[in-house]
Amino acid sequence: MDHFYQLGWTLDPIGGSSKSAYKAEIDGDKFFLKRNTSPFITTLSVEGIVPQLVWTKRIETGEVVTAQHWKNGRELKKTEMNSSRVARLMNKIHSSNKLLNTLEQLGMKPMLPEILLNKIQTSLSPKVNAHHIVRDSIKYLENKVPKIDAEFCRVCHGDVNHHNWLLSDEDELFLVDWEGAMIADPAIDLGMVLYTYVNFSEWDDWLSKYGRPLDFDLRQRMKWYTLVQGITMVQWYEDRKRFREMNEWILFLNDVLNKDKFV
Repeated sequence: MDHFYQLGWTLDPIGGSSKSAYKAEIDGDKFFLKRNTSPFITTLSVEGIVPQLVWTKRIETGEVVTAQHWKNGRELKKTEMNSSRVARLMNKIHSSNKLLNTLEQLGMKPMLPEILLNKIQTSLSPKVNAHHIVRDSIKYLENKVPKIDAEFCRVCHGDVNHHNWLLSDEDELFLVDWEGAMIADPAIDLGMVLYTYVNFSEWDDWLSKYGRPLDFDLRQRMKWYTLVQGITMVQWYEDRKRFREMNEWILFLNDVLNKDKFV
């Protein structure tokens, strides 16, 4: 990012060692700069799902840098994930034909359940694969593969944990960090929100705010995708030797397996 330093920008790296995102300032104006962001960011900005995109530039290194208005604010608290605002924004994302058309134009194909299951079956380390809770989870996945049509798939975020929700000081709600965006069954997002943040007795109420009923088919699909994501996180933390977090996700898998047992 020497290009911007040379032009007098002040840059503060955000989000770890990759140095792909920055809080940037010039002439008193503040921006969020990011390298090599997908063109998808433009549609997300137009739809009001992320802070407004100001410009996109290709710099001399060949990298593409995007600038969004900097929004002072905070991430959502866990208890706030049960709010109607979160439910409504997720419905807006899953219902948006503009978002779907953009990812399709970028060449993205639906991430069907069979593809996700194959990734799990072929990517686990021997240690993770041998754990009895992981094995029980995989057995459930193999026995309960959802039958969905590709036409049913919509744009999904893929990582809807509370850290990725930004509430600005102007009371605007955004969902950020779209690197894992996919075309998939919306239950992949819904399941992680409900299993992680919402009491089972309140699922009906939350989904009514989202705009659909809680039927048996949705319950089964949410459980299936949540197990997929949980196993993926177990492996992610094992790869990084972060065993405390790995064990927390194993406990999460066990909780999901034992909740809503009739699906």
